[in-house]
Amino acid sequence: MREGPLSGRASISTAERPHWRDSKRYLWLLGAIVPSFLFIGWGLVTLTGFGLFWWMGPLFVYVIIPTLDRLIGDDPSNPPDEIVAWLERDRYYRFVTYAFLPLQYIALFTGFWLMTRHGGGLHVIDKLGIAVTLGSLNGIAINTAHEMGHKKAHLERWFARVALAPSGYGHFFIEHNRGHHVRVATPEDPASSRLGESFWAFWPRTVAGSLRNAWRLERNRLRRMGKHTISPRNDVLNAWAMTVVLWAVLIVLFGVGILPYLVLQAVFAFSLLEAVNYLEHYGLLREVLPNGRNERVNPRHSWNNNHLVTNLFLYQLQRHSDHHANPTRRYQALRHFDESPQLPSGYASMIVLAYFPPLWRHVMDKRVLAHYDGDITKVNIHPRKRAAVLARYGATREASAA
Repeated sequence: MREGPLSGRASISTAERPHWRDSKRYLWLLGAIVPSFLFIGWGLVTLTGFGLFWWMGPLFVYVIIPTLDRLIGDDPSNPPDEIVAWLERDRYYRFVTYAFLPLQYIALFTGFWLMTRHGGGLHVIDKLGIAVTLGSLNGIAINTAHEMGHKKAHLERWFARVALAPSGYGHFFIEHNRGHHVRVATPEDPASSRLGESFWAFWPRTVAGSLRNAWRLERNRLRRMGKHTISPRNDVLNAWAMTVVLWAVLIVLFGVGILPYLVLQAVFAFSLLEAVNYLEHYGLLREVLPNGRNERVNPRHSWNNNHLVTNLFLYQLQRHSDHHANPTRRYQALRHFDESPQLPSGYASMIVLAYFPPLWRHVMDKRVLAHYDGDITKVNIHPRKRAAVLARYGATREASAA
């Protein structure tokens, strides 16, 4: 069957359409609310005069979405296996992600216009709110880039870089696809957090490690091609160049005074991504086989969750096990696995918990240990905390056995 230029519903013949229907088909459009964070906040500030609403981005991420997750709950339903191939061919779903990009950029330019209109009359606290709201938007945009960057189509991979440009995190496209997916749930992976490692210790390790690995991967690829590392073919440099051009345009339009706010929104954006990375594989470890290689990635190596609201906003990123098993599979077809370890709440709620290490460890360490049936030797442990962790949980295990 040849796909036409229209939406998937039009491009798939009636004879091929199954009786099954995706109950979330039009709910995926809720992702368009994310670039509207700024405009919702602007409208509420205009109506009420309360500058608090310039902070609509973090209010959505840290308060509204977790609350809705609690109220609406889980959706563990999977598409039937025989439907998956048909569902992935439906072009409607990819157009949903494409629509994110123009809205993202409209919000970005509008945000800096708001900061500088009338001679920059907004208070600094309001400008900070706008910057953090843009950071919330561009952090979630990294997830949109993640969805498109795994696809084989050149256009989608190019769109992924466009989505990453505002945050200056274009190297994520290289390191995530060719690094993280190879080394996930191993001590060598900078994007896999370790038991006993706080988010604040993980953040510098993953930010620096991901950048180094992206550069190394691209350098090695170019060497195999007989090319110089510093060349137009270097995808890390190309991605950073997109950021430089975008930021230069914004500075020309709105003045050099926006630079601190540009940096702030970028740091907030990629920190939001790294908070998600922190909770996706916390403490999980792939076994080393007798041949010295790690076992294949399976559903037990990712923390998952089925809270409906966060899944709608993050294109089912919380079904992370299926994503690692099938990296090119589109979000609408990702499946829940019963054998995957489950987070007690959605990603939005767990990010907040990750910011408070004692609370995080109180909730999560026992779940990691239970996942491995109490065998602490199977856990990915933070090296600096290994002795303390083994003393604590080894003793607990012995006491339980007694």
